[in-house]
Amino acid sequence: MTDIFIKSFNRAFYLDRCLTSVYKNVTGNFKIKILDDGTPKKYLDKIREKHPQVEIFLSDSYDNKTKAVAENLISGQAVNGFLIPTKFWYDNVEKASEYVIVTEDDVWFTEPLNVDELSAEAKKLNIHLLKLGWLGNLLERNDLHLKSIGKNIESAQPKDLLLMPEKLMEAFFYNRFKFFSLLYKLGKVDNRTRVKYWALNSILMGFFRKEYWMEIWKNMDGKVDEKRQLINASVAYKKQRNNPNFISRLKTESMKTTFQSSASNSYHEYGFDFDANQFNHFINEAWLSGELDPMQNYPKDFSLDYFKTFLDGKMNLEEYDKWVIQFRKQYENTGCDTN
Repeated sequence: MTDIFIKSFNRAFYLDRCLTSVYKNVTGNFKIKILDDGTPKKYLDKIREKHPQVEIFLSDSYDNKTKAVAENLISGQAVNGFLIPTKFWYDNVEKASEYVIVTEDDVWFTEPLNVDELSAEAKKLNIHLLKLGWLGNLLERNDLHLKSIGKNIESAQPKDLLLMPEKLMEAFFYNRFKFFSLLYKLGKVDNRTRVKYWALNSILMGFFRKEYWMEIWKNMDGKVDEKRQLINASVAYKKQRNNPNFISRLKTESMKTTFQSSASNSYHEYGFDFDANQFNHFINEAWLSGELDPMQNYPKDFSLDYFKTFLDGKMNLEEYDKWVIQFRKQYENTGCDTN
């Protein structure tokens, strides 16, 4: 049995797409568990109706989040997307199967996967993280020693990472005592060095040995601290660095995500006249009424023009275009393919 966790917040149209893609592509013995933090009840009711096999769990902050979503539609008050239920996620994964997939509502599967076969291969090869997708990032490929270790799997051992005790890794990532600045002046690191540590983690598209996921996500304290995750990952990897298969990946990506929607403005506020919560409301309503097809343009993302048919006259579409361009640039600058 493999538990597939989907973290969700107020994008039922993408959640439906994600679930449909699982049942289209994933085989083997698995159970889907939705960890929801604020999707209004009427949308979750439709998800239950369309996908009765799934289990839906609500966070302790669910009621407050749904109220904040509703308040935004009335007054325009921003939804605080920085209040993250990390303990809720952690506690659920802690009770899960030996291997887990932990993804989000705006991610979908594009290629066939058998989770029983993945589990067997991961056990045999001692894999702790098998990456199912990497956003088409070719720059990351240059930072890896890649070696075929199976029909569909290759080991992806990172090159040239500084692996130090936890306190030094904290000084390195947070630049405590100007440690990173000193290394930079000495020519030991550059502006891309920290990015290379993402070889050790996958927030959206990982097939994890549960214990490794828990190591990465410990001490999050109600927020997604990416530097803390990479510190935790590097400390765990240091103990296993002689295992050449510790980090591996599929030879072909099997998951995609969106670059034209966000759960809130909190992490992607670029100064444009665009409110992600109101966008999600209009698209959710179109989905709820049956007007919006959750698999439109699959396996690619929804087409922008399709979204706009449900937004015309309700939002400033020029500002939405600007927001999407900026959102994509943020990831393209790190080497990702956003198409």
